[in-house]
Amino acid sequence: MIAPLNWRKSSYSDGDDGNDCVEIASSPSRVAVRDSKAPSDRTLDFPADAFAAFVNALKAT
Repeated sequence: MIAPLNWRKSSYSDGDDGNDCVEIASSPSRVAVRDSKAPSDRTLDFPADAFAAFVNALKAT
C-alpha cells in the first residue's frame, strides 16, 4: 500500500495517555499497520485476506 488515505486507531489502544496506539489503513486488497507514535516510520503491509485471518484467529483466543 503506497499511500493509505484513512488511518484508523485501534479501539484497543491505551486510553489513559494515548501512547500505545496501533493504526491501520485498508483497501480492498491490502491492509497497512503502523505505530501512531512514529507515523513516518515503516508500515507493515499485508494482503487483506491474510490480515482478516489473523484478526479472526485473535478473536478466537
